Amino acid sequence: MEIYQALILGVVQGLTELLPISSSAHLAIIPWMFGWTNNSGFNEAFSGFDVALHFGTLLAIGLYFFKDWLSLIKGGFEQVVKKKKTTEGRMFWYIVLATIPSGIIGFILDKFLEDALTKPLIIAIALIVMGIILYIADKKAKSNITYEQMTLKQTFLIGLSQALAFIPGVSRSGVTMTTARIMGIERESAAKYSFMLSAPIVLAATAFKVKDFVFSIPFFIGIIASFIVGIFVIKFLLNYLKKGSFKAFAIYRVILGAIIIALIIAGK
Repeated sequence: MEIYQALILGVVQGLTELLPISSSAHLAIIPWMFGWTNNSGFNEAFSGFDVALHFGTLLAIGLYFFKDWLSLIKGGFEQVVKKKKTTEGRMFWYIVLATIPSGIIGFILDKFLEDALTKPLIIAIALIVMGIILYIADKKAKSNITYEQMTLKQTFLIGLSQALAFIPGVSRSGVTMTTARIMGIERESAAKYSFMLSAPIVLAATAFKVKDFVFSIPFFIGIIASFIVGIFVIKFLLNYLKKGSFKAFAIYRVILGAIIIALIIAGK
């Protein structure tokens, strides 16, 4: 893998992982569109590289929400040891409970269906369908529940929806934010919980795939790029959603899906 390829993919990961537009779709489509997948050396280096790029955005989430994570972990510990009930402790265990079933389901489905679901046509369909659902859910949903008011049932269902993210094009942040909006959770809170919820899954995937990593200069450049871009994207999205909606992201998904289908028809 060339340095410029790693840099491009790192920037793309930082942009698309945290926005509801599917990083897995972009990481699969961009090499396909530019013909990089025709190179066996690229394919060998790319094995596990996508997970490493996700680790870069995980570091961004960890740094941006560092104080939040400290409060969550402290609250979770105190709730068990000291029987002290706090919002942070409650949210910590909500995240843990929401992660377990989605992690198991996602792992099983990914293991048996990964190759079958990375086809450009399937990715395009997933982008379009999820884009339409995101638009409708965001437009019709109320915004009367904050991050601190989320219940066990709501957080569990949002976490369970993560299992669908094994389909490239669905988007982990896209499906979790959509599920949150359907249940009336305000946009900024939906985004924050989506970011926090993704951390345990990505951390587990990184530990599982570390044996496939090819440590090299492009490898580290990709991670650094995804980390730096990810920091800015988190800040942008949380500020944008204070007044904006998910409409622009939904439209982008549909347009990208249509472009992919057009390229397939044209014989790409």
